[in-house]
Amino acid sequence: MAAPRPYWKGYLKLSLVSCPIALYPAATASERVSFRQINKKTGNRLRQQLVDDVTREPVEGEDKGRGYEIAKNTYMPVEDEELEAIAIESNHTIEIDKFVPRAQIDERFLDSPYYIAPNDEVGQEAFAVIREAMRGKDMVALARVVISKRERVIMLQPWDKGVLATTLRYPYEIRQSDEYFEDIEDVKVAPDMLKLAEHILDSKAADFDPAEFVDHYEEAVADLLKRKQAGMPVPKEKPAAPSSNVISLMDALKRSIADEKAAAPAKKPAQKGKRTAAKEEALRTQPQFKLPIAGGKKEKAAEKPAAKPAPVAARAKRRKSA
Repeated sequence: MAAPRPYWKGYLKLSLVSCPIALYPAATASERVSFRQINKKTGNRLRQQLVDDVTREPVEGEDKGRGYEIAKNTYMPVEDEELEAIAIESNHTIEIDKFVPRAQIDERFLDSPYYIAPNDEVGQEAFAVIREAMRGKDMVALARVVISKRERVIMLQPWDKGVLATTLRYPYEIRQSDEYFEDIEDVKVAPDMLKLAEHILDSKAADFDPAEFVDHYEEAVADLLKRKQAGMPVPKEKPAAPSSNVISLMDALKRSIADEKAAAPAKKPAQKGKRTAAKEEALRTQPQFKLPIAGGKKEKAAEKPAAKPAPVAARAKRRKSA
């Protein structure tokens, strides 16, 4: 398996200690099923074209620019050279500014995760020193890095044998919760209702296991594509919405507890997780849905030998000759 290509290369620096590193994206959406826009009449892929919003005429690439809207439909042009003149020059160094308790960082500031690994055998020891210094304390490092011409604040924390780096949002990017929660009334919860709700919470308590996460929509899309490729009919009507019976909150809590108790013996989360993992692995190993599809021609061919009438005809022939 080929080694992943680094997204960014540079140095990790703590005071006078530095080491060469490589930064890799820690998350990806490339495994999702994706679609292309096509012409329904020809089946050919469509290409987007820039069009002037007023004249409706196509615009060539060399005439494309950027502008800042200063009034409705009025734009102040900004040249690429003007932006490049104020761009922060990257020195390809992640220099640690300070260490702070991890618990003090608001979850809303977390943006994109990356993995940091040493990029040279010579820097392995320095990398390990910086990593283990953070591991010994319940602290994370805050540093700055230039990615895609923008300076970002980045949080560093030990992760296995490497370092997990997470870019942080700036305060102006965070929306305050007051405007969304100000209309929520101060409701005094009845003690008996709270006790029932806490009982439901306790019955559903578990350890965090992302392997149990199932993207049901992704699975449904993959199944749809396999059925269409096999020439099988696919549903085009939306499933009926579940009926909603209006009941009292107390009845809903009691019924929830009763349903939990009734369903408890039948639950086998470990086996379900294995089946899901196997299904996802089968989907990933079926590139472009070119492999035989379960329930297609292969299974139909296996059904044919069961319907042979030859033995009956042979017996009738023997009776006639006798």
